[in-house]
Amino acid sequence: MTTEPFRLAHGGIIDRGTPVRFRFDGTEYQGCAGDTLASALIANGVHFVARSFKYHRPRGIVGAGPEDPAGLVQIGRGAETDPDTRVTEQEIWDGLEAFPQNCWPSLKYDVYAVNDWFSRFFSAGFYYKTFIGPPGSWETFEPLVRNSAGMGVAPDGPDPDSYESTNRHCDVLVIGAGPAGLMAALSAARSGARVILAEETAALGGRLLSLPADGPDALSLDGMKPTEWVEKARAELAEHPEATVLTRTAAIGYYAQNFVALWEKVSDHLAPGARLSSQPRQRLWRIRAKEVVLATGGIERAMVFHKNDRPGVMLASAVRTYMHRYAAMPGQNPVIFTNNDSAWATAFDLHDAGARVAAIVDSREACAPELMEMAAKRNIPTRMNSVVVDTNGRHRITDLVVARRKGKGIGPILESIEADLLAMSSGWSPNVALFAQSRGQLRWDDEMASFRPGTSWQKATSAGSANGTATLAGCLLEGAEVGAAAATRAGFSIEPAAIPGIAHMEPEPRGIEALWFAPHDEPPGKTKAFVDLQDDVKVADLQLAVREGYASVEHAKRYTTMGMGNDQGKISNLNAFGIIADALGKTIPEVGTTTFRQPWKPIAFGALAGQHVGGHFQPRRTTPMHEWHRKANATFEPVGDWLRARAYPQPGESFHDAVQRESKATRRTAGVLDASTLGKIDIRGKDARTFLNRVYTNAWSKLAPGRCRYGLMLGEDGMVFDDGVTSCIADDHFHMTTTTGGAARVLTWLEDYLQTEWPDLDVYLTSVTEEWAVASISGPKAADIVAAVCDDFDPETLPFMSWTTAHVGGIPVRVFHISFTGETSFEINIPATYGLALWEHILDIGWPMGLTPYGTETMHLLRAEKGFIIVGQETDGTMTPGDLRMDWIVSQKKGDFIGKRSLSRTDTVRTDRKQLVGLLTEDPNEVLMEGAQIIGTPHEPAPPVPMLGHVTSSYMSPNLGRSIAMGVVKSGGARMGETVYIARNGKAPLPATITETDFLGMTEDKANG
Repeated sequence: MTTEPFRLAHGGIIDRGTPVRFRFDGTEYQGCAGDTLASALIANGVHFVARSFKYHRPRGIVGAGPEDPAGLVQIGRGAETDPDTRVTEQEIWDGLEAFPQNCWPSLKYDVYAVNDWFSRFFSAGFYYKTFIGPPGSWETFEPLVRNSAGMGVAPDGPDPDSYESTNRHCDVLVIGAGPAGLMAALSAARSGARVILAEETAALGGRLLSLPADGPDALSLDGMKPTEWVEKARAELAEHPEATVLTRTAAIGYYAQNFVALWEKVSDHLAPGARLSSQPRQRLWRIRAKEVVLATGGIERAMVFHKNDRPGVMLASAVRTYMHRYAAMPGQNPVIFTNNDSAWATAFDLHDAGARVAAIVDSREACAPELMEMAAKRNIPTRMNSVVVDTNGRHRITDLVVARRKGKGIGPILESIEADLLAMSSGWSPNVALFAQSRGQLRWDDEMASFRPGTSWQKATSAGSANGTATLAGCLLEGAEVGAAAATRAGFSIEPAAIPGIAHMEPEPRGIEALWFAPHDEPPGKTKAFVDLQDDVKVADLQLAVREGYASVEHAKRYTTMGMGNDQGKISNLNAFGIIADALGKTIPEVGTTTFRQPWKPIAFGALAGQHVGGHFQPRRTTPMHEWHRKANATFEPVGDWLRARAYPQPGESFHDAVQRESKATRRTAGVLDASTLGKIDIRGKDARTFLNRVYTNAWSKLAPGRCRYGLMLGEDGMVFDDGVTSCIADDHFHMTTTTGGAARVLTWLEDYLQTEWPDLDVYLTSVTEEWAVASISGPKAADIVAAVCDDFDPETLPFMSWTTAHVGGIPVRVFHISFTGETSFEINIPATYGLALWEHILDIGWPMGLTPYGTETMHLLRAEKGFIIVGQETDGTMTPGDLRMDWIVSQKKGDFIGKRSLSRTDTVRTDRKQLVGLLTEDPNEVLMEGAQIIGTPHEPAPPVPMLGHVTSSYMSPNLGRSIAMGVVKSGGARMGETVYIARNGKAPLPATITETDFLGMTEDKANG
């Protein structure tokens, strides 16, 4: 085990008294509790941690948080492994194992590094050009591309960890706990508002933790060290009962109506064995906030220059973070390369920590005079109007070359400088990702050379660096004011919290000179100036994309893969926009930005799923009679969200035989079906009839109370959407039934029309599916059974398609005389609490009369014998009422209804559309396969085979003594009596005759004839 040769003796918020052992790339190291994997590796002198995606070039630690594009590793093994983990975010625990990825056989000796030798052949659009290459080229390249694609390795088994999601409302959500975020949270919390403060890292403080707390330039707030002041703020927030502070919690998405998703890493910082069994690994917070404060900070941009991708080339701000937050020294012989003032502070901090700063290379003519004085006081060499034009060192930078600028190019080479660290800064960009996701409008700021928040679309306010505020004092003041204002808008009243007194103010960053890529004396095609360090996108790639016509930033992004890695170009996208703008001769505002999409950073699928996995992924709903079905040995099937009894096989009886027995018993005596799962919607309001007329194809104006009517619903395209029976309870009250699987969809669809298209209608919808248990009794003896079950009901007095009230054991019920089997049928609706009692009561009375319970498969067979459709089986989203040969249900007299105009489209009135027909095989024992294709020839021709249609339903009917089927056939209604053929895999097609769909009616006609 190695020591920590680059651990500073003092400072940081790590726990030096708790050493932590971990392994990386097969070597054991020691870090401290509170370290990230990146800070622990830096403390051990390790910078080379990964390989790039395309060229497999060595990659080091560039940033200190989610902005890092390069440091991706694999954590753990087996089912618990976690690929593509950023070393800058993964906290270490005792026994942690991390492995390099995207390399073979090892990180240091990677066979795929050969790609770098042939990089000139892998230019922008390589994959697209390969796809359209000469015949056979893709067949050659595809295996190579597929074998080298991807990065980490997926887990080899089910995830053993648990996750959860939770919903919260709050008055003020503050995202980011840096100086602005802390002041915003303090101001809002003091008002009594419900406040949630979400901080992405393990500790509050933000950039306060990356500033010197000791030495000549030490920062103090109200006489306290930054960490002490932050702890005081945290303690105060803990005392406010309505304030919630979440650390290790990133805001990953900003959606409509101030809905924000937060991703909390609850126990990722703990060893798997140390996690509590009651504790999830991660948690997704779904927050609805009255007001949102975006204090997400700023992101430092990388410099783009020749060979800027070597390990040891880091963001200047990241260097400060590792030094002051983690007490890890990134290098002893650093060089600073910048175009703005902020990076000079990094040079001073490095010097004060004992490093020999070899030079500050600044691309500008001049900087703030006080910076030159501070550099001179420390004897730090400065190189103004100069740029880095080259670096050396394979696995870590060893030296670099500096040249003076001359116009848009460079002059003579100045010098070669030895360096083990290059700290770079191309300026700062406000972190506007969440603001843009909220549909906020960005505006360009010339002084910052960056986009910043402009007009907000939602109730969100940006503060601090996220708003482009540069100074610490400005961030603290703005945070306090924004937090108080947010609380006030949320209904509370408070003055902004007083900001702490600041000792040692840093110079205000100013005078940035935009430098999107450093000039070089070689043509762009011969330089390796990387813009995107993860996907190996160079300046030359972006320039080539523009030359090849990809002038839109969105097109150039996809053509080059710029910003398409899991870092989403956080430190590089603006540089890319500048390069594209330069190639087009435009300004960056004219070129624009790519879309800021959710999530802000990669999130585990487990966190998105939360507790909704396994049996909780799609919980099955059961009827009040479910326990009876289970005890009766029912075979169940999922229908929508429901678990329905499909059949009741008796001992020694097959499923097929059970269905045959149940269907024969229903036709000969009686059967009872649990129909509780049918969708039920209560419709009320004085405009209820108008509403029904608009959503159904037939007329509803004259349906009298006590009567029922079957209806079809269409989509706007004229295709059948759902069907069901709706009953009139009163002139302003209706009871609608829908298919089991379509209930929620239909209710959502109806509500959508009421709220967006017909808000003037006085109509109210309520789902009552769970309120009623339903027993459907069918068969010749159904009336006798219902008469015996009900206390005060005579079936003879209830006409078909009517309903009435009655009582069962003193409990009020609704009895509907409707049928889905072709037999006399009654549906008894009872409050769900009494569903099981009703079911058992019916069976007690019905058993002596030959009553048999039957399931959904028997129901399907019975309705098919009568030719009734099932939406979703006879329909597939492309069937109109005419295709179902149900023109009779489309009113030609009433006004407009949904889908009416589409029924007259040229395509929907074609005579060769597929139509629903019956199918009878020549061999009555041959049952067709549902979904089988229907063709017009007894011999299957060579492909492509012309298809006439397909089989939608197929059964062996014990009541008809033969197989029956329904299907859709081109011009089917005009082909009665024709023979068609049903294709079979590897066998000769089966002949079948096209008939009407009412097979029972045909049998009755024969008997009567």
